[in-house]
Amino acid sequence: SSPHLVQVRERIRINGQPLSKELFSKYFWLVYNRLEETKDPVWASMPAYFRFLTIMAFHVFLQEKVDLAVMEVGIGGAYDCTNIIRTPVVCGVSSLGIDHTSILGDTMEKIAWQKGGIFKPGVPAFTVVQPERPLEVLRDRARERGCPLYLCPELDAFEAANRALELGLAGDHQRSNAALALQLSRTWLQRRGYEAGTGVLQDVPPGAEPLAQWTVPLAPAFRPSDAMIQGLRDTEWLGRTQVLPHGPVTWYIDGAHTTSSVQACVRWFHQAALNEDKPQDGSEVRVLLFNATGDRDTAALLKLLLPCHFDYAVFCPNFTEVSVAANADQQNFNVTLENALTRCLENQKTWTRLMEEKGGQDPWLPAPLEVGGLLKPDPLRGALLLVPPAERPLNSNSLVFPCISHALQWIAQGRDPHVPAPAGKGGAHPHPVATSGAVLLQEAAAIRVLVTGSLHLVGGVLKLLDPALSQ
Repeated sequence: SSPHLVQVRERIRINGQPLSKELFSKYFWLVYNRLEETKDPVWASMPAYFRFLTIMAFHVFLQEKVDLAVMEVGIGGAYDCTNIIRTPVVCGVSSLGIDHTSILGDTMEKIAWQKGGIFKPGVPAFTVVQPERPLEVLRDRARERGCPLYLCPELDAFEAANRALELGLAGDHQRSNAALALQLSRTWLQRRGYEAGTGVLQDVPPGAEPLAQWTVPLAPAFRPSDAMIQGLRDTEWLGRTQVLPHGPVTWYIDGAHTTSSVQACVRWFHQAALNEDKPQDGSEVRVLLFNATGDRDTAALLKLLLPCHFDYAVFCPNFTEVSVAANADQQNFNVTLENALTRCLENQKTWTRLMEEKGGQDPWLPAPLEVGGLLKPDPLRGALLLVPPAERPLNSNSLVFPCISHALQWIAQGRDPHVPAPAGKGGAHPHPVATSGAVLLQEAAAIRVLVTGSLHLVGGVLKLLDPALSQ
């Protein structure tokens, strides 16, 4: 699976556990050296990062003789490097969303075409309820490839005798994921002879009535086994609808980074945090910690977050620390710190504009100090605030920090035992929002923080809030 949150070993798991450091190192060098010895002498190229890890994952699974390998496609499907298995046991396509548009296309139909590239002749495939046109694209792709494609019934159909299935992952969207997981699991069990094929799947026969040619047949529901019920209940996935209560500070962590997943995140956050009673012995402060990367439409994502009524919006790059000596597993050599900070400042401006359009916000704040270009962060000077050159006062309580660590320090204000208190008072440039906000955060009975927009941001936050993940 990809990406990883804290350590690269998370991407290759056996029985749910990340590959040990010893095994990872052993197989890394084995694959690396073999590729180095056999590479083309003219072009002398090695596989790129993701391709290398994909080759290594296949090698690990073969050498460790696993019974079953689950491969998550990297981006798209048709041209992804994971798409080299000629006859997988079964394929699945979860709910489609708009993402990676520069690679996959800017419409759901184009993205569906790419996803359908994993379909294989004679290999059953399942998908969940999709909008009509993308579903038609998936159906056409399945037909041209000779792949029997089925639609998963809703999870309700698996809940016999009013026995609701408990899901370890929160959020309504996880119900369709669970239905897909049940179908994929059962197909594997049947194909491997572990379970009798009672609900035989039938493809739509050629020459069926005209309506049928526009539909994808519904797979029969079945009664989940006790092991399946337990599997759904015990499922954990770090960084997805995860709640970390740390005293007065509660962190709500979700790596949503598309419009559909951010919508689901907002519904979950409302359910998990905003519906709770406000503390009787004082105030509650809500903070958004956000970053987005790649070609994503940040304005669209931030607009979806407005109804959560955050008191403060905090933006920072996906760097855990300002120092380049941070965890190598979380370094991104494709993005410079300056580029990442520029993006954060743009996100802050977007948030300010959205807050102004919303109207009726807090009174105008004093103008932040002008700075020429970006500040060069210096880790020796303590937490450093970055303020964009402002033509007029900002009309929103928003701040930019140069790294995740500084952002968490300001948000927690020494009230989370896992996060050190901010160093000194402010940084290179005093900012009225930082000063007044610090007082409110220090005195609030409850601080509720939503971390979202990027899985890499979530990974950096988890590394700091749960040091055990780095072991």
